[in-house]
Amino acid sequence: MKIRVGLGFDVHRLVEGRELWLGGIRIEHSLGLLGHSDADVLIHALCDALLGAANMRDIGYHFPDTAGEYKNIDSKILLRETMALIRDKGFQVANADITVCAERPKLNPHVPAMKKCLAEVMGVDEEDISIKATTTEKLGFTGREEGISAYAVVLLQK
Repeated sequence: MKIRVGLGFDVHRLVEGRELWLGGIRIEHSLGLLGHSDADVLIHALCDALLGAANMRDIGYHFPDTAGEYKNIDSKILLRETMALIRDKGFQVANADITVCAERPKLNPHVPAMKKCLAEVMGVDEEDISIKATTTEKLGFTGREEGISAYAVVLLQK
């Protein structure tokens, strides 16, 4: 068996007038993330980790923000297409570990729904996905509530 590890990172600015999407679910908040797509930083970091582990470059390469077809796209579609790409190379997900950094809103109550959503989109067991939420103790852009970031690590097996 061959195993591969991938690391992904993403960040988006918080702005008024946008919905907040994280882990494929809509979360009620006064601000949303700015981006070409729905700006779901969690899914974007996960896609980068998956693509990196499969040695397939990054999300921007496969789904460029200059392409009109990805304008305001639901990031679950990007994740589904990413899963198809890695499966075409013979890989399957062993596990994913994701950390989201945000001061507000509190994300822990939403983790079970995010895990359920991601597992369905990816075609894996919920037990294979770990999602953690943290703050930066009011430090940096996250602490000032200017943006949200996410880190993802995945293990693929072939």
